[in-house]
Amino acid sequence: MDLILASQSPRRRALLQQFGLAFRVEVLPVQEVQSGPPLETARINAVAKAQPVSARNPQALVLGADTIVVLDGRILGKPADAQEAADMLRALSGKEHEVTTVVALLRNGQEAKVFSETTKVRFRQLSEAEVVGYVATGEPLDKAGAYGIQGLGGLLVQSIEGCYYNVVGLPVPRLVEELRPFGIEVFPSR
Repeated sequence: MDLILASQSPRRRALLQQFGLAFRVEVLPVQEVQSGPPLETARINAVAKAQPVSARNPQALVLGADTIVVLDGRILGKPADAQEAADMLRALSGKEHEVTTVVALLRNGQEAKVFSETTKVRFRQLSEAEVVGYVATGEPLDKAGAYGIQGLGGLLVQSIEGCYYNVVGLPVPRLVEELRPFGIEVFPSR
């Protein structure tokens, strides 16, 4: 079965490639929900990203995903500017937060499987110089929560509990398990 990634995220593409999954990318414009309960917001967005692509490709399995960073019950999205990125990093400093990715697998425009993975991330206590210096790299400006664990932002993290790849943007070990019933295997039997 054809697997289609309905996401422009280079991190998600890189993860699928890293683990040898055959896929193609197709993205159609959607209006993402920005407010509401965090898990429900991520679920709505993951399905919304996959639905129009699935309707156009009824025989394929379409993967939509949405990753959210949640601190004290509040979603920290992508910062609008450097000031907002710095404010987010100060808020995360010395604290634990959750990163949740909701993955929606759709076929023929219908939900075939929707699941989520949550990882707890604890930041070190950050100095003001670290916050300012990291923001100056530009890395946090296009990432939810204003950091990328796979880049320089990994230096801000004290510990994680759960799936590292989920924090990058796609819980690939769990995804591989969920793809099996659809006949998609990383290690196909001969």
